[in-house]
Amino acid sequence: MLKEIFGDRLEVEWRSYLLIPEKRDRTLEKFRQYTQSWLKVASDKPGGSFQTWSTQEQPPSHSIPPHLVAKAAAQVDESAFELVHDALLTAYFVENRDISAETTLKSIWVQAGLDEDQFSTSQDPTHLKSVIDEHNEALTVGAQGAPSFRMAHHDVAITGLHTVEVLERWINRVLNDEV
Repeated sequence: MLKEIFGDRLEVEWRSYLLIPEKRDRTLEKFRQYTQSWLKVASDKPGGSFQTWSTQEQPPSHSIPPHLVAKAAAQVDESAFELVHDALLTAYFVENRDISAETTLKSIWVQAGLDEDQFSTSQDPTHLKSVIDEHNEALTVGAQGAPSFRMAHHDVAITGLHTVEVLERWINRVLNDEV
């Protein structure tokens, strides 16, 4: 929506922030309770699509695998990244799938129309380095969760869900050199 408002004046660059940087065990019941908080997010305008965890799949063990797949898709082209990115969000928040599982990630890759034989490129060590570097940079500028937003050439991030109006006002202030 913001790209439609600002057109060529706004360039969006998705960067990695790891909500769960290391593998950890979580019980399905505790995770289901956590996902109740998604209902608040879904009710905000503009709301996204969220469904509390209702499948028998275990919650994702950590955030790195989906980030690696997204980086590999971005290496193909922007359209591939957007398809994979959207599919990852849908798989997690709507379909309640474990997006740290290789079978889920490979399925998303193929459904995005990408060559199954190229899925292994997600394991390229440069992707892992990029994900870790971007995550560490996010921490340095104060990101404390997702989503977080940062303007190029500014060393501060704002974290959390914000209305389009708030983000539009912030972007306009930056574009008009008011911050």
